[in-house]
Formats: sequence, structure tokens, C-alpha cells
Amino acid sequence: MERGLLWLPLLVMFFWLAWQGSKEYQKVEAYRTWAEQFERAKYDIYAVLGQKGNNITWGKPTPQGPIKLETFSLLDIKQIQVLVDEKLVDVNNPPEKGASIELEFLSSESTKSVRVPFTEVSLATEWGKFLQELLQDLRSQPQQ
Repeated sequence: MERGLLWLPLLVMFFWLAWQGSKEYQKVEAYRTWAEQFERAKYDIYAVLGQKGNNITWGKPTPQGPIKLETFSLLDIKQIQVLVDEKLVDVNNPPEKGASIELEFLSSESTKSVRVPFTEVSLATEWGKFLQELLQDLRSQPQQ
């Protein structure tokens, strides 16, 4: 009887872990389908992000697919910066870790900004560099 009571919490933990793994797998599969429409996309537990042409779309991953999706144009952005623990960091010399990692898009129209959370500093800086280069290329092209 005592052995059964000792194993019961382990059994419950096993089923809980299996259920969590199943949920995460469903999130990744829903993201994979969603990401097919983009030229470049990223997934992590905090946010999904997709880039297609001048447009950036981001939202929160769920097993049913991304929710709270927001789309904006890079043409409306004046600056892109990486924030680690609410501090601006140099993308060429970032810290190794941080508790809060975000890619911030500052709008040229107002003081409004969009902050996309990341789990890794290296991933945020990679996206920051890429999008800054893309933004510079867009600005250097002649207007039609």
C-alpha cells in the first residue's frame, strides 16, 4: 500500500509532462503551417514573428495557431533596437543572458512602439541586425 502511494505522484507527474509535451507539439505544428506564408519566421514560447516583404506580423503561439496577431510595415518604423532587461544593447556586442529580451520597433508616426519578446539574446540580435539592414535597404531605394 505504501509503495503505491509513493508511486502515485510520479505517475501523475508523468501524465502531466506528457500532456504538456503534446500541447507544445501542437503549438509548433500550428506555427509551422502559419509560417509557410512568410519569407522568414521565428517561433519561441513567447511569440511568433514573420516577415514578408515590408510587413512584419507577430503574435502569441497557441495549440490552435497564433493569436493576437499584429501586422505593421517597416516603412512606418524609424528605429529597431534590442532591449535586454529594459536596457538598449549593441547588437554587435550583446550580453550573453537576460531575464527580459525584446525587439523594439519605434514608429515614425508617434511615440508608440511594438515590443516582441524573445527567449534568447542571440536570436533577438540576429533578427535585429537582419531587420535593421532591411530597413536601411528600404530607405535607400528610390520612392516610386
